[in-house]
Amino acid sequence: MGSLNRKDPYMMLSIVNMKLRDEYNSLEELCKSYDMDMEELLGRMDVIGYSYQTSTNQFVS
Repeated sequence: MGSLNRKDPYMMLSIVNMKLRDEYNSLEELCKSYDMDMEELLGRMDVIGYSYQTSTNQFVS
């Protein structure tokens, strides 16, 4: 996934939701796999009006 911190937040949203849908059962699993700070990711998504929903395993507005 490269460095998500440098990506446009909407591009990052698309990539993360695709990975969650296709490869990972949870946000925690994805973050561990890519050595990402989950709180930072949650904050970046919050800035654009998206939050993580555990029940659907995706970011939604």
